[in-house]
Amino acid sequence: MGKRSLAVAAAGALCAGCAAFITPSLPRAAQRAGSRGLHMAVTKKDSYSITLLPGDGIGPEITTATVAAIQPFSKLFKMEFKEALIGGAAIDATGSPFPDATFEQIKASDSVLLSAIGGPKWDGNPREQRPETGLLAMRKGLGLFANLRPAKVVRQLLDASTLKPEIVDGVDIMVVRELTGDVYFGTPKGIETTESGERFGYNNMIYYEHEVERIARVAFDVARKRGKRVCSVDKANVLDVSQLWRDVVIRIQKDEYPDVELTHQYVDNAAMQLIRWPKQFDVMVTGNIFGDILSDEASMLVGSLGMLPSASVGNPSGPGVFEPCHGSAPDIAGQDKANPLAMILSAAMMLRYDLGRPEEADLLETAVDNVLDQGYATADIMRDGCKPVGCKEMGQRVAEALEKLL
Repeated sequence: MGKRSLAVAAAGALCAGCAAFITPSLPRAAQRAGSRGLHMAVTKKDSYSITLLPGDGIGPEITTATVAAIQPFSKLFKMEFKEALIGGAAIDATGSPFPDATFEQIKASDSVLLSAIGGPKWDGNPREQRPETGLLAMRKGLGLFANLRPAKVVRQLLDASTLKPEIVDGVDIMVVRELTGDVYFGTPKGIETTESGERFGYNNMIYYEHEVERIARVAFDVARKRGKRVCSVDKANVLDVSQLWRDVVIRIQKDEYPDVELTHQYVDNAAMQLIRWPKQFDVMVTGNIFGDILSDEASMLVGSLGMLPSASVGNPSGPGVFEPCHGSAPDIAGQDKANPLAMILSAAMMLRYDLGRPEEADLLETAVDNVLDQGYATADIMRDGCKPVGCKEMGQRVAEALEKLL
């Protein structure tokens, strides 16, 4: 099949070096992406082109382990993998955290597997030369406005959570985070100096109706495939932008998703409830900054970031990006200590949401579950009675388990 075209309406154009954005002259309200919920998968086919972004730190190791883990699927369909640069590795090689060559390769792909970026080496760089700037540029350039981040407690790791087993047993939450708006992208923003010489910084927290509409539809679509319950998180008692958020979410639910239960929580209460009674949540939908914080908090219910995948989607005519929730862990890079399971499970999300292969996604998740049942564990999930394995062997074990299921 031919390459998929990439529409970047509402995303702005990337300048040379891809570190900054040239915003079109039209107001954002007129730059509607037109997405009506979660419709990302390409037509199921026999061959897929997948861009690998190994990134920094442990990234190359978990990428290699993930490719090995999903190799048994070659019996069913072909996967062509091509690596590209992003983050610190891209800065070192090209001077840009998201090179134009990487962007062009991604646009020609069916999907993207990203490992991890960043590290102390680049922390002192100016904003446009930091690895995270490349990540934001990729999301914006691809029109990936929705981040899906599951926090599902794995029964074999129940004791790994810092919370009591009776609190976390059975937790299965999907956090749907808006990814390309809010205070991270709002303008005006900057750091200036008053006439007296004192510096001040400012950012604009802003959402347009169409941005809230489209992320709400994604959340409701996801909920329809789960428990049909959505909790919308905002700060409507203080922030005007949150009042708009709440008004729009209520309208979308009433007009388009009357079969899905909708509740609301202020973000401070939601943060408390995630620790107090996490099983009350099915799908949580929220803005960029609140989602950034709450999804990290939800991830710790599981006990290890090394087990948590994520998906960044939203543009039905372009590829999604699938990545583990954890960082690049430069302190253990190159030591075969990393846990590749979050990236392997991200590959399962890729199969489900981007490649039209939900049955294969189920098989990969079952293979991971079977390996954990056999007692294999990397250092971060080690517990009494487990068999210690490194990053490479964990990938091999998943491949063996998957082979038995095919």
